[in-house]
Amino acid sequence: MSLTIELHITTTTHLNLNPQTAISKRSYSIQFQSKSIYHSNPLTPLVLSHRKMCALPSSSSKVSFTVKSSLIDPDGGSLVDLVVPESERAAKISEAEAMPKVKLTKIDLEWAHVISEGWASPLKGFMREDEYLQSLHFNSLRMKDGSLVNLSLPIVLSVDDEAKERIGESIDVALIAPNGDLVAILRRTEIYKHNKEERIARTWGTTAPGLPYVEEVITPAGNWLIGGDLEVLKPIKYNDGLDHYRLSPHQLRREFDRRQADAVFAFQLRNPVHNGHALLMNDTRRRLLESGYKNPILLLHPLGGFTKADDVPLDVRMEQHSKVTFAGPRRWNS
Repeated sequence: MSLTIELHITTTTHLNLNPQTAISKRSYSIQFQSKSIYHSNPLTPLVLSHRKMCALPSSSSKVSFTVKSSLIDPDGGSLVDLVVPESERAAKISEAEAMPKVKLTKIDLEWAHVISEGWASPLKGFMREDEYLQSLHFNSLRMKDGSLVNLSLPIVLSVDDEAKERIGESIDVALIAPNGDLVAILRRTEIYKHNKEERIARTWGTTAPGLPYVEEVITPAGNWLIGGDLEVLKPIKYNDGLDHYRLSPHQLRREFDRRQADAVFAFQLRNPVHNGHALLMNDTRRRLLESGYKNPILLLHPLGGFTKADDVPLDVRMEQHSKVTFAGPRRWNS
């Protein structure tokens, strides 16, 4: 929930017997009102309405200010959720079993997870060629209403020559996990050339050797890319003891509402929390409180996918994060 502050200023000017002077009276009232933090326009935090009331022998004006705090809306205006409802799951699985299969790598599965829960909103599947080229050349996607959404990293799925031949003229394909489980359906697919050198050069600004993601993911990938609309058959889990930390955007927003947050500040990191991180988090919270927010909430957002080979393992980092957040920001200052 957000804290909405309404400041009503009423100014009344009465005519005096002396035409050179006037007496002004001002009355102030402040009202506090709770509103959901997800349905206001973040670009217009200050709403000003002006009403004029005319009367003889006096005139008055009323100015109403509404100050709103909110999370920004998802890119594209609405949060994408591509997980098939449980009531439709059995029929979708039966349909997928008869489709040509594309096997996902571990990284592909993680990207399917990202897309399915809305982390890449408004993207609704692996990129088709027009989306891929927009992302690659313009770092953004143009929506149907003409607006632009920042999306500077292409999210694509590669297939090799054998998989392309196996798919043939099929419009829909099934995606299977590295362990062979059915994961998703990719609808209304489009297959196009995977120009690896251009992708690398435009994404990283260089084709020099030594880029871990390039060497481990792109270089060995297939020569084709396949895009389409994604339907994930059930929520993606990794069964590594950490799934309870992996909240979807929908779950996070519900949690922010439950905690009645009027601001959320996120800190993304791929290392254990150290003193410098703690100082930044504390300073951000202090600044938000000084700005008038009453209950700013920290979202600690560790990277759980592709990281450097010498990074601290995810399970160790999560254990450290849980201890730090349990201790709380006051302990960090001691």
